[in-house]
Amino acid sequence: MSISGWKNLDGKWDSGLDGRMKTKFILTLCVALLPLGLICTAPAAGTKGTDEQAVRDADAAWSKAAGAKDLDKTVSFYADDAMVLPPNDTAKTSKDAIRALWKDLIGSVTSVSWTATRVEMAKSGEMACLTGTYELTMNDGTKDHGKYCEVWEKKGGGWKCGTDIWNSDLPAPSGPEKK
Repeated sequence: MSISGWKNLDGKWDSGLDGRMKTKFILTLCVALLPLGLICTAPAAGTKGTDEQAVRDADAAWSKAAGAKDLDKTVSFYADDAMVLPPNDTAKTSKDAIRALWKDLIGSVTSVSWTATRVEMAKSGEMACLTGTYELTMNDGTKDHGKYCEVWEKKGGGWKCGTDIWNSDLPAPSGPEKK
């Protein structure tokens, strides 16, 4: 068969596919290549689970350090640019202010601990939002319990807390009545 048999009468190349068949072929090709594209852009297998466990472990170690009243270790879990939002107080945005806050807090309690109940990892794998519950007993025996939320950031291969907030589940003390 000569090459001229592969051409239509009007002299254009004949692929053997009509318009509808070309559309199906291109669509099938795209669908077949889609998983390959997703695999190439996805984080390495197991990274999400590994990072989630690393954040949980860091939070547990942090709680243990605070419970042991180790001020230096407790403060070391914060990122250099961290923001702490304690209840009934102003935001603490410097290392010195965060250190002073924790010095007062662990000095005023006989026990403090917290436990993560949920960790949400960002798709990028660079941030995590952790929520949980805390319990503490003040030096006078008063007990408190509540919830907390932390935003963790992956920095230099490790995890640091960038934002920390907590508040009590107990009702606010009633103030003087207004007349």
